[in-house]
This record gives sequence, C-alpha cells and structure tokens, in this order.
Amino acid sequence: MRRAVCPGSFDPITNGHLDIIGRASKLYDVVHVAVMINQSKKGLFTVDERIELIREVTADFGNVEVESFHGLLVDFCKQREIPAIVKGLRAVSDFDYELQMAQMNNGLSGVETLFVPTNPTYSFLSSSLVKEVATWGGDVSHLLPPTVHEALIERLGKR
Repeated sequence: MRRAVCPGSFDPITNGHLDIIGRASKLYDVVHVAVMINQSKKGLFTVDERIELIREVTADFGNVEVESFHGLLVDFCKQREIPAIVKGLRAVSDFDYELQMAQMNNGLSGVETLFVPTNPTYSFLSSSLVKEVATWGGDVSHLLPPTVHEALIERLGKR
C-alpha cells in the first residue's frame, strides 16, 4: 500500500492545503494528514477542532486519515510505516527551507519528501494571512472551504 503524509499546523486548513492533499490522494493509496502540535504557539483553533474540520473537508477523497502529532515528523512516519512526505511549494523561499527539512528527514530516517508546486491560484495563501485578513473584516470566503470559513468567522466573532 502506497502511503504518504501531508504535515502542517492547518490553523485553519485553506483551499491551498486542500489542493495539495487532494492531489496527493490521487497518487497514494492512503494520505495521512498530520496536524502539528506546537506547545509554544497558541492556535486560533484547538488541535481537535482542526482535525474535525480537516476530516470534514477531506471526506470526499475517501483515502485521507487525519491525526495529530507531537515531535519529529520522521518518528510519525516510522510509527506508521510511511515512506513519503508531500509538501506544497508556493515560492522559491519555501523551497530553501523545505529542502533543508527534506534532507534532514531523509538523513534521519530515509523518508523521502516530494515537492508539489502549488496551484497558482493559491501561491500567496497561508493560514496566517487568512486569519489576519479575516480579523480585519476582509473577505476570505474564496480561500477556505465553506465550513472552515463559517468556523473562522464564528471564532473571530467570539474574540
């Protein structure tokens, strides 16, 4: 069975993330979406909320499993016998950082990293940017799956 992981914080998941996950789901039998737990960062959504939102918006793919992880991604991969990491690249600046991570991960465990160029429609998109624009009342509805947009607007309204 061909397996890969798409890691990230997904706070919240965007259409750009969904594009990469969807494309990976066509190439692999099972795609694990690994939601990072970063104790030093306070997310807008809890890890459990992010997992639930991701499960909802990836359900139609039929071969996506979503769970959290804490620690080294290569350990997550080893525990689940996942030989490949799939990462989306938006710009050259992403490549510089991601190449270093890919080489480190491969050196630590032999896990391969596959880079997928982001759909040009989403080349500027990040969760941080979406949250910032939405916080100031900007329309980000076209950048998020509808249920995620609803959750974001509700969460920001409660702040």
